[in-house]
Amino acid sequence: MDNKINTSDMPNGHCAGAGISRRQFVAGGTAITAAAAIGIAQRAAAAGATPPNIVYIISDDQGYADVGYNGSDIMTPNIDKLAAEGARLEQFYAQPMCTPTRAALMTGRYPLRYGFQLGVIPSGGSYGLPADEYLLPEALKDAGYRTAMVGKWHLGHADVNFWPRQRGFDSFYGALVGEIDHFEHGAHGVLDWYRDNELLEEEGFDNTLFGQEAARVIEGHDTATPLFLYLAFTAPHSPFQAPEEYVAKYAHIEDEQRRYYAAMIGVMDDEIGRVVAALEAKGMRENTLIVFQSDNGGVRSAMFAGESKVGNNLPADNSPYRDGKGTTYEGGTRVCALMNWPGKVQAGEVTGMMHVVDMLPTLASLAGASLEKSKPLDGMDVWATVSEGQPSPRTSMVYNVDPTNGTIREGDMKLRWTAALPGMVELYDLAADPGETTNIAEQKPEVVDGLKAEVIEIAKEMAPPLLMMEAIKLTFGAPPVSADPSSMFNQLGE
Repeated sequence: MDNKINTSDMPNGHCAGAGISRRQFVAGGTAITAAAAIGIAQRAAAAGATPPNIVYIISDDQGYADVGYNGSDIMTPNIDKLAAEGARLEQFYAQPMCTPTRAALMTGRYPLRYGFQLGVIPSGGSYGLPADEYLLPEALKDAGYRTAMVGKWHLGHADVNFWPRQRGFDSFYGALVGEIDHFEHGAHGVLDWYRDNELLEEEGFDNTLFGQEAARVIEGHDTATPLFLYLAFTAPHSPFQAPEEYVAKYAHIEDEQRRYYAAMIGVMDDEIGRVVAALEAKGMRENTLIVFQSDNGGVRSAMFAGESKVGNNLPADNSPYRDGKGTTYEGGTRVCALMNWPGKVQAGEVTGMMHVVDMLPTLASLAGASLEKSKPLDGMDVWATVSEGQPSPRTSMVYNVDPTNGTIREGDMKLRWTAALPGMVELYDLAADPGETTNIAEQKPEVVDGLKAEVIEIAKEMAPPLLMMEAIKLTFGAPPVSADPSSMFNQLGE
């Protein structure tokens, strides 16, 4: 029988009972998180506990419902097995888009702290994750781990100092930008495929190659040292492409985009199975924590589909949640996620609130890694919630705050505030209305006012959005565009 743990039932719109001050809400619990994570790490090291191997897997734009264990017609037997034997994280939140989510995972801090709260790094973008942020692979490497990254980076590509090898990873294989052709391994005709810091030309479907490389990393690993493997697939992000043998498995799906989307998830699932088999063959599985999540909700609007041309009827399914990628509705931020560690994680649902920023302090505590070099964290150590069924320490959360919008949650009350004219205020009770169908802002003006005040306080602390600065630079720093004078004569017929 599933062990269902509900840690989010509390008075709507109120977290005072948990002893959370305004400052702690704004900082996401910083006052207790950094000290707690370091303390647990020190206790683990003192006890002589063997640190686990960590395999962190991210899918790219996968819908909440597009996994077998959530009822999908897309077959994901390997993910389903991990979910059946591990903890299904039913209130796990990511950022609305992929660059911010990956940054939040790496830093344990909300993207608004360092200018990543708006959009993603475009192919022409020159900025990256600031070098003064202390990242998860750096912390684990300092704790004695071998660190390897396979897959999509998307945290800066224009300067080599932004690249994975310079940010704590001992090895890197994959793509730096946010979207590539899955067979050509490039964007806009430019090759974007690397081993470490060197360009690499090879054939194959990228997600298949990612799984094969991850298995090689495991097979060649010296088990005297713990391993951190970050495996970031590009499936099922557009362009919707897949090997024909996988597309054929979904010939019954009439919609072409959905058929290719399903095939991409099928490839990823098979490669996850390959990774698990490699861990078992190497004798590492019993002491390996596997984490799986999507980087954001599935894309429902072409505006957020990326740089490739897509059709109108986008294939992702985020049921039962509203909307998708690029929005702060639940469909854009509440993602399919799980943790699996044999003998350490009990099988069942964990319904306590968690955010991707919580992963850095949680994994650091398990690894015995110090976070003294980190800036003030927004993440909280949620390991006791996952492994022991204790209440989640997180009772409030920042979905995102940028210069024109703010979305936060306190208890079960969620505010979406569009401050840009003409403006819009939405308030939802997620306990009663997880699908966000009924705006209760007019019925609860005092709750709205309190949460709007919190958004303003958070906005005072945010860094300027780097994408906005980049857009201004490109717009006003670009050379003038002039017409060819000879065209005037052609128009005059001369």
